[in-house]
Amino acid sequence: MSVDRNAEIPQGLERRAAKRDRVAQIPKWWHSIDLGDGVLTPGHKTPAILEAELHDMDLPSLKGRSVLDIGAWDGFYSFITEQRGAARVVALDHFVWALDPVAAAAFQRHCEREGVVVPPLDSVVGVWDEEGLPGKAGFDLCHEVLASNVETVVADFNTMDLSTLGSFDVVLYLGVIYHEPNPMNALMRLRSITEGVAIIESEMTYFPGREHSPIAEFFPGAELAGDATNWWVPNAACLEGLCRASGFARVEMKKGPPRPFASLAPGSEAVHYRGIFHAFVE
Repeated sequence: MSVDRNAEIPQGLERRAAKRDRVAQIPKWWHSIDLGDGVLTPGHKTPAILEAELHDMDLPSLKGRSVLDIGAWDGFYSFITEQRGAARVVALDHFVWALDPVAAAAFQRHCEREGVVVPPLDSVVGVWDEEGLPGKAGFDLCHEVLASNVETVVADFNTMDLSTLGSFDVVLYLGVIYHEPNPMNALMRLRSITEGVAIIESEMTYFPGREHSPIAEFFPGAELAGDATNWWVPNAACLEGLCRASGFARVEMKKGPPRPFASLAPGSEAVHYRGIFHAFVE
């Protein structure tokens, strides 16, 4: 039977248009995710940024392994680990998924105009919605379009019953630790569900001349990036020490301070960068 290939073109165009329309209905995208048919979500993190992150992250072989993605947001890393052969992937989030991104942005602009400190967004009526989960819409769309088998858990990692999660070969803890008021407690909980390696990506600080001293900056308000949920920003020695004190056997720094930092004069002001660490159980 002959096939009219030209007949497939309108269907493909219609499918692409439908995907684009649905993507456009999501008011805020954090990750750029390929949905097929030439459709890419317009994430704050571009494909180039995510490709560089993946390279620096140096993910281990995932074939047949279990993965937990804490703070999944739109789910880029959940879906990519599934595509790389992980047998089980769990995407866990709570804070971002329960925020209404449009209302949150409007409220923050209002606070800026009024010259007042932005309060915790999970306390603001009309911004925080644990029932509707408006911030999860992007993840749900990608999950559906990609026909993904990633499991979803809506819960606060710091307060949930971790026994309901089980344990995982690989745990992704990306862009989370500096949002933790109590990072030591968070890392102890992280260790309790890690069977192999926890991959930690974080905002980091570098104190010229104090590289070997475990130090962290504390931000009591919204001094860092205008975000009142940014609390502690450690240096490399501090984060490594926290991981070991939390029960991890060894820690490898995969991405440390940029080389130019080494030329800064001791006593210069602290500077920031993004660091990546692998914390191993054995």
